Amino acid sequence: MTGSKPRKIILAEKDMPTAWYNVMGDMPNPPAPILHPGTHQPATPADMAAIFPMEILKQEMSTDRYIDIPEEVQDIFKAWRPTPLYRATQLEKALDTPAKIYYKYEGVSPSGSHKSNTAVAQAYYNKKEGTKYITTETGAGQWGSALSLAGSLFDIDIKVFMVKVSYGQKPYRRLMMETWGAKVIPSPSMETAYGRSLLAKDPDNQGSLGIAISEAVELAMQRDDTKYALGSVLNHVALHQTIIGLETIKQLEIFGDQADIVIGCHGGGSNFAGLCFPYVGQNLRGERGQNKARCIAVEPYSCPTLTKGTYAFDFGDTAGMTPIMKMYTLGHDFMPPGIHAGGLRYHGASPLVSQLLHEGHIEARSVHQIPSFEAAVLFARTEGILPAPESSHAIRAAIDEALKCKEEGVSKTIVFNLTGHGHFDMSSYERYLSGQLEDFEFPDDALSETLASLPEIKG
Repeated sequence: MTGSKPRKIILAEKDMPTAWYNVMGDMPNPPAPILHPGTHQPATPADMAAIFPMEILKQEMSTDRYIDIPEEVQDIFKAWRPTPLYRATQLEKALDTPAKIYYKYEGVSPSGSHKSNTAVAQAYYNKKEGTKYITTETGAGQWGSALSLAGSLFDIDIKVFMVKVSYGQKPYRRLMMETWGAKVIPSPSMETAYGRSLLAKDPDNQGSLGIAISEAVELAMQRDDTKYALGSVLNHVALHQTIIGLETIKQLEIFGDQADIVIGCHGGGSNFAGLCFPYVGQNLRGERGQNKARCIAVEPYSCPTLTKGTYAFDFGDTAGMTPIMKMYTLGHDFMPPGIHAGGLRYHGASPLVSQLLHEGHIEARSVHQIPSFEAAVLFARTEGILPAPESSHAIRAAIDEALKCKEEGVSKTIVFNLTGHGHFDMSSYERYLSGQLEDFEFPDDALSETLASLPEIKG
């Protein structure tokens, strides 16, 4: 690559997408219905109106291929969007690979990650419907930070239940949320009946995203002026994130390139869906002929929902208060180890990602924690950006694919989603650099126990 060619492409504000892409508009089979947690019958918008605004519920169930982004939301997005697409020339050189590697960098948002793409949209729709308070959960703190910022922009009070192990590991994420006006509670907590019940059994409970979701939903259901917001998993969240992939396709066209391999890390699905769903849509519509893009979801080996989970109906939380979704799951009682990629410690997965994987339209793989940090450090030392531990899983897979190209003597275009910076994850890097970081073996015996608690769905 000569010096005259661009290292990055930044679209003009006028070229930012004005509509989100809805993969349900192209899926060959309709998704399984979301079920009511009490009746196990298909849930209606009215059933879920206690915790979500109606416009969000319409998006959750819509099969329209494109849904317009409100102008007020677009105006806020323009503070950081469109985000840059970089060619990773220094990483390519270090790997001595014929592959071309690109990364879409979402860490330029004010909250430092891609989560603001849906946080702003959800806060906007809540404000339009008169919501005064929003409860939510967060693992690593990226989602909690994004929603805290969005709440401050729309004058909505935010309460964040932060998984206790991450609350201790990432104090600056908590301070970031509090600076934007949110109240942050380590979960499980004494603020909810469910939290108190768990602490009574185990005062040292380190928490999980499923537990934090239960606490947030419990509070939201107690007040008419309060709603709940989720930062991943659900269809409307995946929808809001597709602005990432839509921009990427435009930027690669300016580079004169087309993606062969598209990679996102996977916890609940927002990172992966944001970059990859627009490419899945191209594949499903036959626009690429036989040259389909390979879309790879990469998850932690210690919480391998897509690669070792069961495709079944399950609750999104541990207490069984949320609607029941058909997804890959490790069982809602699964307690993942306290890995540093806190945003990937979730027992379930996006129903849309799950169905696309089950039907063979995408791929999934799991990687260990230490190799992921090895990849993150190599990336930081070549490209200069310190990645969040979650995104390091995607970097690991991108490096592995580039090395495979080297072995086979072929050139492919690889694109991955760098959805956050690691500036508040330095304790994780400290443990890695000092040799204290450990890989966690997946506890197969624990899986058989937690899968035994799946809800029994007839038919």
